[in-house]
Amino acid sequence: MGGKYRVTGKAYPRMRRPRRRGRLVLSAVAAVVALGMAGWGTLQLVDVFTGSDKQASAAGRPKTCSSPAPAPPAKALPKPGAIKVNVYNATPRSGLAKSAADELKKRGFVIGEVDNAPAAYDKKVPGPGLLLGAPTAADGAFPVLATQLPGTEQKTDARKTADIDLIIGTKFKAFSTPAAAASALGALAKPAPSPSPGC
Repeated sequence: MGGKYRVTGKAYPRMRRPRRRGRLVLSAVAAVVALGMAGWGTLQLVDVFTGSDKQASAAGRPKTCSSPAPAPPAKALPKPGAIKVNVYNATPRSGLAKSAADELKKRGFVIGEVDNAPAAYDKKVPGPGLLLGAPTAADGAFPVLATQLPGTEQKTDARKTADIDLIIGTKFKAFSTPAAAASALGALAKPAPSPSPGC
């Protein structure tokens, strides 16, 4: 060829357009993404209709809840008929010791001495009453008698006998109703079981 199409030198011009590699790479990436999405969607559908392995294993696995705590044994408390009560009046109201003793006798308690309180306690019991007895009474006679008169103070002394003293205080109004006292006594005899831990 001559003129402007004349070829000079050893290199020849390429007669076709160079391939666009960018388009090929983009097409390949798009195809891979499309295949991945299709596979993921298929797995999701399979899980929905058949249930996944995780759900199956969770359903088959036994719960790890601990068994409820066993109820504590019933506490052995003395019956009112086994408790001898001395009733003393530490208030200025006359006749209070006798009326209180009569009511306790109706409820099954054995009544001992009925009198005014000794000088050490006379007009010196600010609450509804004071229970006084041997140390062994703290876990037996005291809580039983306290169900009849809530709010009583409890104190032990050096006596060797099983009788206990009820010293009526200035805030004494009345004993609990028989129903309330029986309910409180039942709660003492059968303590509530401790709650079991949750799952």
